[in-house]
Amino acid sequence: MTQPPVSIAVDLDSLEKEIANREQERREHNYRDLSGNIGNVPARSASRTNSEPNGDGLDFDTLDEPKRDLKLVGEKFGQVLRPHENQKLLRDWDLWGPIFICVVLALMLQGNSKGPLFTEIFALTFFGSCVVTANIKLLDGGISFFQSVCVLGYCLLPLVVASLMCRLIAHGFPLNSISLGLKLLSAAFGFGWATYASMGFLAGSYPQKRRYLVIYPIFLFYFVISWLTLSYSA
Repeated sequence: MTQPPVSIAVDLDSLEKEIANREQERREHNYRDLSGNIGNVPARSASRTNSEPNGDGLDFDTLDEPKRDLKLVGEKFGQVLRPHENQKLLRDWDLWGPIFICVVLALMLQGNSKGPLFTEIFALTFFGSCVVTANIKLLDGGISFFQSVCVLGYCLLPLVVASLMCRLIAHGFPLNSISLGLKLLSAAFGFGWATYASMGFLAGSYPQKRRYLVIYPIFLFYFVISWLTLSYSA
């Protein structure tokens, strides 16, 4: 009478052991698959993950944008030194370069107590370009305000070079007619190059019948800066 329950108990124990063994085999199989997928990732996929940012924007380099901006500013410096009516300076305008040039020029021109102050030079260069830009806009110039300020500011770079040359001449030669002539040539070179570069970039952005009304303020602006360069680069 007691034999059937014992048989049923044995069958239940065997069934539980078989289920446990199958569960253990399934877990080991899944673990092997997972380990194989991780260990056998193609090198191409791994390199792509490391080199390309994902959609969440978590892998980007925070220095990429400043490096790109510095590269663009350097390219625009080269365009000013080699002007050929390239409109890229107008299209990709910025104010970092003009502000940097204004600061450097103001630092170079400030000197002894008789010379102009830093704030005076900075205000003259930066706000002077704003006044010239306002004149272009009033004459129906086809250029935005910040584009014109960008061009006029970048074209101050030859005057920075001229100021540096004048300082080198002042320190390398005694004060005589030769040094004065060399400084005059340097200032004239910077003035001519700045005017030529700005007119090349701004060509076509103003009505031709009002061309001289646009050229005269630009000419006067760079002439004043050139005179300061000649007078206070000592």
